[in-house]
Amino acid sequence: MHEPVIIDLAKSIFDAQPFSRHLGAVLAQITGERVVIELPLRDELRQQHGIAHGGVLAYLADNAITFAGGVALSDDALTSEFKINYLRPGTGPLLRAVGEPVSVSGRQAVCQCRILSVDGDEETLVALAQGTVVRLSGRGPATDRKPRNL
Repeated sequence: MHEPVIIDLAKSIFDAQPFSRHLGAVLAQITGERVVIELPLRDELRQQHGIAHGGVLAYLADNAITFAGGVALSDDALTSEFKINYLRPGTGPLLRAVGEPVSVSGRQAVCQCRILSVDGDEETLVALAQGTVVRLSGRGPATDRKPRNL
């Protein structure tokens, strides 16, 4: 696929994700080299100490890795695995996940993600993640198919 086509497909897939809508996530930027997902840190996304819940940070990492890999592979894609390191508490008021491909070959892409806690002009790195994304060649948009075992 040409880059504008895969970016349009990626945007439509993101917009079709009920969980992303539920959380209030926004696909703030998507290019062939970078994906940025932003999420306002509301109280219901915090854990008992008032910081971002680790599951929220993991969601951001997973989605940023998947979309960065899908665009790099020029296809619909899924994360097959990822690892996350929590570095500092995410305090908000905005969380920003920046995903970028590191290595792309054949059917898979290895991508990295930085998750930042943003307060005005100040950005604090709160988590790092890396994962492998696999191509779902010829399967069409995510909303038009049934799940399949990989």
